[in-house]
Amino acid sequence: MLLQSQVCDFGWPAPDFDLATPDGTRHTRDGLMGQNGLLVAFICNHCPYVVAIIDRLAEDMKTLEAAGIGCAAIMSNDYRDYPADAPDQMTRFAQAHGLVAPYLVDVDQSVGKAYGAVCTPDFFGFDAKGGLQYRGRLDDVGMRGDPSARVPELVNAMTQVARTGTGPATQAPSMGCSIKWSS
Repeated sequence: MLLQSQVCDFGWPAPDFDLATPDGTRHTRDGLMGQNGLLVAFICNHCPYVVAIIDRLAEDMKTLEAAGIGCAAIMSNDYRDYPADAPDQMTRFAQAHGLVAPYLVDVDQSVGKAYGAVCTPDFFGFDAKGGLQYRGRLDDVGMRGDPSARVPELVNAMTQVARTGTGPATQAPSMGCSIKWSS
């Protein structure tokens, strides 16, 4: 089911988390927070919207990390019903697309629920104090556009957040497949 992310609730505090990568390396919200903020991206392996943008997202995360913004990708789908999203597949997916930010498994889906994530991809950009400043899309290209002349909206917004502490007043929502909640 196609969904859009919600409107940015400026200043909303980033929920804490303690999640592991498929190899067992644990990461927390505070441990990932950069001096200029934090980007939390809810993604999965099988969603065609994520597949369409993952290479750009991986590069954009490297750009953000170089600017002092911590990054994490979180997979909250019920991988028992969607085995393409299983932890062993997450590792392969991250390697194939050059994703160097931690790709974390939300086994019990509590983090996805705490953040109010609704789709993959769903982006949450926080300032250095942990207040939400961006809840928009990656860029203006979408699934099938030509990325050669894209506007990197996420990078631009988070760079603004790093510089000024506030995100852009106008944000286009992210669009993607619904998170696959367990029944």
